[in-house]
Amino acid sequence: MKLTKRLHSCVQLEKDGRTLVIDPGAFSEPDAGLGADALLVTHEHPDHFEEGRLRAALDADPAARLWTLRSVAERLAPAYPGRVHTVGHGDTFTAAGFDVQVHGELHAVIHPELPRVTNVGFLVEGSLFHPGDALTVPGVPVETLLLPVHAPWNKVSEVIDYLREVAPRQALDIHDAYLSDLARPLYDGLLGALGGAPHGRLAAGDTTAV
Repeated sequence: MKLTKRLHSCVQLEKDGRTLVIDPGAFSEPDAGLGADALLVTHEHPDHFEEGRLRAALDADPAARLWTLRSVAERLAPAYPGRVHTVGHGDTFTAAGFDVQVHGELHAVIHPELPRVTNVGFLVEGSLFHPGDALTVPGVPVETLLLPVHAPWNKVSEVIDYLREVAPRQALDIHDAYLSDLARPLYDGLLGALGGAPHGRLAAGDTTAV
């Protein structure tokens, strides 16, 4: 697959002329979902789910489809009958030719006084895992882990331990919009030295083979 990093937690995957986009939220580019044959959304928080971006993508291509959890699906399914699919932990499906497994159930704890929303992670083609906003360990080998490197709900020691536990062939940063350029070398150094797996990051628009 060809992976294109978009802003924050959004990534675009291409294979055999088809395009899959994960989490085109409010922190991603306004056109992040356009051109997608299939869209996946991990949870309802606005930096991952921006209704206007999804509607634009679904309106632009009547064949495009969305797979997501119930809280997001309920917002869009009435306007796009038969095109919005609700998924949860343990489900498997094929989206625009990409085989996808669903892992995880809850968002990471932000604060004990805040309720936890549902969150699902997507393992694409049995090799690339996007966990959304959780440190979900899928329990199967992962070639490429999309690593939520900085968020209101994590600290760097947790990110390091998560990288060690999943033990992918490589990790690439996502969830990075909150992280300033001044701090990036610090995170790169810590994850590279302590994570136990090759770690890298892409600027928005950069591509790599996965």
